[in-house]
Amino acid sequence: MGHNPTALEASNPIDIYRSHISELLAPITGKSAKDIYERLSWTQTFDKGDLGLAVPSLRVPPKEASAKASEWSQNFPDSDLVEKPVVAGTFLQFFFKPHPLSKLIVPSILQKKTLYGTNPKLGLRDEADPTKGKKRMVIDFSSPNIAKPFHAGHLRSTIIGGFLANLYEAAGWDVVRLNYLGDWGRQFGLLANAFQMLGSEEKLEKDPIGHLYDIYVEINRISKPEEDEIKEKKDALTQASANGKDTTELEKEIQALESKSVNEKARQYFKRMEEGDEAALATWRRFRDLSIQRYKKTYSRLNIHYDVYGGESTVELERMDRAVKQLEESGLSEESQGAIIVDLTKNPKTKKLGKALVRKRDGSSLYLTRDIGEAYKRVEVYQPDKLVYVVASQQELHLAQLFKILELMGHSDIAEKCQHISFGMVQGMSTRKGTVKFLDDILRDVGEKMHEVMQTNKTKYEQVENPEQTADTLGITAVMVQDMSGKRINGYEFSLDRMTSFEGDTGPYLQYAHARLCSITRKAGLSAEDLESADLSLLSESHAINLVRALSSWPDVVQNTLKTQEPVTVLSYLFKMTHMLSSSYEVLQVVGSEPEIKKARMALYKAARQVLNNGMKLLGLNPVERM
Repeated sequence: MGHNPTALEASNPIDIYRSHISELLAPITGKSAKDIYERLSWTQTFDKGDLGLAVPSLRVPPKEASAKASEWSQNFPDSDLVEKPVVAGTFLQFFFKPHPLSKLIVPSILQKKTLYGTNPKLGLRDEADPTKGKKRMVIDFSSPNIAKPFHAGHLRSTIIGGFLANLYEAAGWDVVRLNYLGDWGRQFGLLANAFQMLGSEEKLEKDPIGHLYDIYVEINRISKPEEDEIKEKKDALTQASANGKDTTELEKEIQALESKSVNEKARQYFKRMEEGDEAALATWRRFRDLSIQRYKKTYSRLNIHYDVYGGESTVELERMDRAVKQLEESGLSEESQGAIIVDLTKNPKTKKLGKALVRKRDGSSLYLTRDIGEAYKRVEVYQPDKLVYVVASQQELHLAQLFKILELMGHSDIAEKCQHISFGMVQGMSTRKGTVKFLDDILRDVGEKMHEVMQTNKTKYEQVENPEQTADTLGITAVMVQDMSGKRINGYEFSLDRMTSFEGDTGPYLQYAHARLCSITRKAGLSAEDLESADLSLLSESHAINLVRALSSWPDVVQNTLKTQEPVTVLSYLFKMTHMLSSSYEVLQVVGSEPEIKKARMALYKAARQVLNNGMKLLGLNPVERM
């Protein structure tokens, strides 16, 4: 049977093969083409074919499966696109014919460029009716606390969240990137007073995050002896009271100490903020705005931008009060020693979620109340199909409580949209100059180390136009690739030496693979027209054929990553593909080969560079052209 693949416009060329195989198998098997299509799976290794079909998955009794596989294979008609299926037990393995595949895949990549691998249809609310619009995701990631260190948890959240936002956009979703800052609370009272006592306008303008952190540490150091003395007196009061002694004097002393303590002044200041005092809010706003400006610069180095800088300060008191009231009315909350809690241990199904604190004894709200209010707000403002929280696994209980309480309050519509993307912790994250404080410190150190590594090859180093800039880009790639190299839930050891190495599956290795393809392109000196006229049937070596097969599976990899939500799914593919590339250079030489062969090979390498570039950008990396 003839079949002419003209569907360059298909988002995923492999779908053409899926349709083709399904249509040929349907009459032989008596199963519907749709059922077969959905069960054709991609293979882990090329020796198992390009697509596989588990015969039992089509509701064939296990005893009959291998006989059916043989029968179906024998009856499979001739096709221009695929060989007769190979029987492997109860599996059918489909191998694509090399020349039609090359003629479909290489031009498709060269024509679609950055769009190869994206699939806008996946993000439609209704594929049959595009007027119903795109699905929308609100993704909350990074979310550092102002004036506190940007630690490893924030780093992982930033990298993973940035990647997921790119991934869903590539699948046609409308993505709202949200940075939910820790920007409210008593520490801002502490900070404002610290700035009056110790602050410098000049340092604040130059390095707001660093300066606010320094004065925050200093004010805590100053207040420690006060707090220790108050604690000592309180212990003495408890003792005296237990012994039936008169405690009037002690109580007065404690009151006097507390009233002029640094912490009390901070409480008073924050109270003014909560009551809407304009002067207090102006100082707080300035700290927040300057910090955000600084964060933006750092995020842009990681190819990350935000649509919204939210934060704890943006959840209105009225929303939190409403949450507390609804908890009361639904009979979920109860009083416990003056505080309000939701006791989830009463129901066997939610027993492991423990008791959730809703409001403290002093009446102040907690993260949980704030997060319920914020979830309402996100649904109201953005009407999302998915609400994603990219937060470390330590917060698992808190988020599980939040989602379960939303459901029990009658908001299962919101709870169903919520998803916690968790991750393990990073060990040993310190800079050369001591303990890590900020993301900038890490990026600076890794960039410096990368620069040293580059200088070990003098000849190449001298050809790089802007070595410091390249070292910085390579350093950022090194950090991000090390972070994405394992499953999210696994923590890892932060290792400067390992991540900056050109050996093994590291960021610099990926960048090198990209730069090498750019170098081959420059040396070949062929135009886009030359490549368009290439005779791709000349790609007959097994290295070339397997490389085309690998490139053809890229859209499938992107689609599969939507299921795994793991950056490592993409990274593993890119490393596998670049290893194939590096072993093919000697066999598939471009410079010095006959003109027609040169064109065909160069078209293949150009397609490979495009896919590598698309994959790196999806991960949030900046591919370099020389290094």
